[in-house]
This record gives sequence, C-alpha cells and structure tokens, in this order.
Amino acid sequence: MYFDKNNKIIKRNFQESNPLEIIRVSNQLVDDFLYTNGKIIDIPINALRIIFNIISNLRSEQFIPEKQPRQLSLFEEEFETDNNVFIRMKILNKRISRQRSSKQIIKAYEFLADFKKGWYSSKNANGKEVKTYGGLISMPSYQERGFTSFLISSYWLKRLVFISEYNHILYDLVYNIRNNKHILFALWLAKLPENGTCIKRHTFNEKFGINYKCSNDLCEKFLKPIRRNLNKFNDRSFNYKYEKEMIFIIPYLTKNILDGVLSENTNENRLINQRLKYFSKRYSIASQDIVRLEYHYKKIAKSRILIEKSYKIFIENNRKRKIKSTEIKGVLFLKEIQKIMIKEYQNSETGKILPNAYPVII
Repeated sequence: MYFDKNNKIIKRNFQESNPLEIIRVSNQLVDDFLYTNGKIIDIPINALRIIFNIISNLRSEQFIPEKQPRQLSLFEEEFETDNNVFIRMKILNKRISRQRSSKQIIKAYEFLADFKKGWYSSKNANGKEVKTYGGLISMPSYQERGFTSFLISSYWLKRLVFISEYNHILYDLVYNIRNNKHILFALWLAKLPENGTCIKRHTFNEKFGINYKCSNDLCEKFLKPIRRNLNKFNDRSFNYKYEKEMIFIIPYLTKNILDGVLSENTNENRLINQRLKYFSKRYSIASQDIVRLEYHYKKIAKSRILIEKSYKIFIENNRKRKIKSTEIKGVLFLKEIQKIMIKEYQNSETGKILPNAYPVII
C-alpha cells in the first residue's frame, strides 16, 4: 500500500499478463456500466478492448462471493475499509490499437475515465460505507514506453471481480469484430436463456440505438451482419425471425464450441464435475435421468446459478419440514428442484417477460 501524489490509497499494482482465451464477464458490470436505462452505450471499440484486458489481468482475483466467503472477507479487509482506495494497472498500447495510434488510444482511455465519472459508495459486511471518486478508470498516464497505466477504484474493482453471475466471452472477439454494437449484442446474447427471447421492434431499436422502421429491415440490416460475425468468430450465435412487430432471438452454440476447439478453465470444469457427482451419488440419480441437469449445469452459467439457488431452497424447505433431504431420491429429487426452479425463474425479470422459458432439467 502507498499514497500517490493526489492522496489516493494504492493497494496493489497489476502488471500486464498474457491474455486468456476466454474471460469471465460479470453481468453486474455489463448492467452497471455498458447499459444506461436499459440501453447500450455508444462506447468506442478500443475502450471495449481496454475492458477486456482489464478483466483478463484480474482473472486470478475473480470469485463468487456466495461460495467463497473467505475471499469476500479478504476483499473487504483490503479494499473496503478506507475511502479513495484504488489499484494501479498498466496495459500494452498495442493491445488497444494494433497500429499503436496515439489518437485512438487516448480517446479510448478518456472515454473510460469520463463516462459515469462521479462519487460512488458501497457498504462492507460490517455496514461501513466507503466512498471513491472517478469513472471505471482514473488518471490514465504514459509512464513507461509502450504502456498506459491507470487507477481502478474499489467500487468498480468490485464489479470486475465479483462474479455471482457471469458469462464466458472470447477475449479475441474485440479484435476479430470491429463494430462496437456487434460486441455489445454478443454480451447481451450471452445473458439470454437457451430458449431465447422476444422483443418489440420499438424496444429493440431503443436498446441498441438504432432506428429501423420495419421488422424486416431490422433483421436484414442489423441482425443478419451480427449473426454472420458471431457464426465466424464467437462461441455463441443466434437464429432470428419476426412476426409483425415482435423480434425473436434464439441463441445456439457455434461449431467452434461443439467441436471442442475451445476449452474452459480446467479448475472450474473440475469443480463442476465434482458437484454433479455429488448430486448423482447423494440423491441416487440414474445416469439417464441426470442428462438435462448436467447439460444446464455445465453449459449455461445462468442455469447453474438457478440450480444452486433452488437446491439451497430445497434444503431449507426440508429442514423446516424436518425431513432428511436424502429421503427424496432420483427422479423425485429432480422434480422437486425443477418445481423450485420454475417458481424462482418466473419471479425474475426475464421470467416475467417469458414465463415458460425456464431451464428444463427433467
């Protein structure tokens, strides 16, 4: 820990590291920073590259607070005990602009420093409120040839490393696709349930900052080029159709992921497999009956969170009824979890719009 010349408390320095193939992007960060009142922001593609590199550099710091209370406690002790606490990070300029255009790099850092700049506060587990001032980044500067360094406040750091809900995104997406709206659409698509969603044309126009007068034009001129790019460069793409003013989006995994070209974090895969074995053994679930649960738990992060939440409610309900949870086995166990999942899903924002698009595990 040290103080900079502006009396900001710098807790740690993060050095440039080799980027990951896949990064974990927090849904809270997407909602809090990349959207304003439900509409995507007009962010330069180079600013998105900075965000992807920040997330990649922080990969070892990311954790799920609900499952890792010790990590949560350590984070609060380090970053949420004083006001004006920051980390310092530096990124190679060539990662932001491969032509190393100073004009483009400066514009990208200025955007992230100025957008949503203000005072932010958060409370730790003890109820103490801490405050910081700035945008997603603060005080970008050229202090070392070929690099730009900057500060990240404890408020935005929390949104970068807390991944209660997150999605895997390909790091190279921001290099292979140069259209910022296509990248933001991919981030939105990653959050959709596997059954997809439907949106009114007017709402679609507002959400993505476009202005198509008819559904056919929106599909042909906006969605078709995005789908072509995502088919080529992403692990997830989508089908689309329209009926009058309603636009339907149905996501699917692309050939890249189905052929196993991409590999997720090995340790995370190990933990997922251990959890599935636990369910299977503890509740005597036959291999042919666990297939759907296994698919949702392995492939869809949002479904995995819903399953875990439903399982926790299942345990609590049985305790209240003074029933051993292990007395409910096999298909009956899956039916109980499914019932809770439906209820929890339909109480969510997505569930209120698409009440029957819940994950089916049996």
